[in-house]
Order: sequence, then C-alpha cells, then structure tokens
Amino acid sequence: MASSFENYNKRRLISSYFSVVLSIFLVLFLLGALGLFVINSKKITNDFKENIPMTVFFDNDAKDSTISAFDTELKNAKFIKEYAFVHKDSAAKNNVDIVGKDFMEFLGFNPLQNSFDIHLKGDYVNADSIKKIERNIRKNEMVSEIIYDKELVDMVNENVTKITFWILIISGILTVVAMLLINSSMRLSIYSHRFTIKTMQMVGATKSFIRKPFIWRSIKLGLIGSGLAIIGIIALVIYVDGLFPSLGIAKDYVSLGIVITGVLGIGILITWISTFFATQRFLNLKTDDLY
Repeated sequence: MASSFENYNKRRLISSYFSVVLSIFLVLFLLGALGLFVINSKKITNDFKENIPMTVFFDNDAKDSTISAFDTELKNAKFIKEYAFVHKDSAAKNNVDIVGKDFMEFLGFNPLQNSFDIHLKGDYVNADSIKKIERNIRKNEMVSEIIYDKELVDMVNENVTKITFWILIISGILTVVAMLLINSSMRLSIYSHRFTIKTMQMVGATKSFIRKPFIWRSIKLGLIGSGLAIIGIIALVIYVDGLFPSLGIAKDYVSLGIVITGVLGIGILITWISTFFATQRFLNLKTDDLY
C-alpha cells in the first residue's frame, strides 16, 4: 500500500516537473524565435528590397564605349548590390515565349534595347534615394528609359515601420506572458511541497536553508527547458537558412549568440525569481492557511 502511494507521488512529481519544463521550453522557444526575427528584421527587409529590380535601357545608337563606361560606373557605385548587362539579342532569346518565335522575322529587326538589370542595396531602396539615383543615371544622354516598380517600393517602405512597431509590441506582450506562464508553473510546483516547507520551518530550519534546494531544483528545470528551447531555435535557424540562404542567418553568430544567451538567461532568471517568491509566500503562511 505504501509502495503504491510512493509510486503515485513519484509519478505526480515527474508529471509536475515535465509540465514545468514543457512550459519553459515552449515559451522560451517562441520568445527566442521572435527575438531572432526582431534582430534580423532589417536584414530580412533589405533582402526583400534588394530583390526589386531597376532596369536601365540604352538607345540603339549607344556605342560600346558608352555602355562599357556605364558598366564601370556601376561597378564603383556604393549603392549597387549587383547588376547584369543584358544584350538585346539575349533579351530577344529570353522573350521568345512571350512575344513568339518569329517576331524578329515579322518585324525585320530586333526592337529590343541593350539594358542593365540593377539591384540596389536595401538602404537605398526608398523613394528619395531612388529619385537621386535615377536623376544621376539620366545624365547619360544615351539612357532611353529607366523602369522599376515605384508602387512596390513605396508600399515596402510604408509597411516596414508598421511591421517593426507591431513586432516590438508583440515581443513585449510575449515577454510578459512568458514570465507569467513560467511563474505560474513554478508556483504550482512549489505548492505541492507546501507542507514540506512548513514542516522544515517548524523544526527550526532557516528560510534561506529551506529555499536553497527548491531554487536550485528550479534552476535545473530552467536550464533543461532553456536547453531544449535553444536546440529548437538552432533547428529553426538551420531550416530558415536552407529556405533563404541569402539572409545568412546561420552564419550570423553574433545575433544567434545574443538570442541563445538571452534565452538561457531568461530561463534561469525567471525560474529563480518565481521560486524565491513562491517559497517565501508559503514560508509566511500560517499552518491553517496551507489547507
């Protein structure tokens, strides 16, 4: 009979520990993933911006020396991420599926123009910077047309501020929720030992002596939960890096280190604080109030 009761208590204790670790893991994983997103938000935004192309078309009268000079100018420009020269013959071959195989035979000449496909650095993809770049490019008399999606550029820049604001709000809310959930789990864990705490106090044990094993055990649970969360975050980083290798998130060891350190620190700090105040509460209760 006693053995069955002991086994029941062990199972209940293990279940309590498991629920605490699971709560810590889930909350810290979500918090860490969001933190990683916040830290890399500028990089993610710039990556999207840098995929918005600008195409510069040249008159058919433009000489090779003019195109070569413009190529050199782009190569030395600080606002260029990458660019590519597209010869009009190559453009014709690439557009066969759109305009038809015999469009050149029908017209008797190639109507397309030599062009440069340009991708600007993310910091320069805004209305003011693009206008300055456009004015500078148009100084070249052989440039016939400059095309880029102005509406998309405006929309991206307008939404970046809004998205960043809401991400910070959500991060703050999630941080508070994380503290409340972990605190609640730790208090429930301590609650099951309230009689043990009061018994130790009644036989003369000091408050610090009573708190010490509970705090140490909670820190261990926090470390386990934080460790699982860190493993989950690393797995998430590897997965995202496979989908978007251009972001280079997996190679950004500084950002990853900040998030991992933050997750580990929050896991230890919240469990320590929660356990301290939970044990303090039961230490200050009268024996009759335990029931």
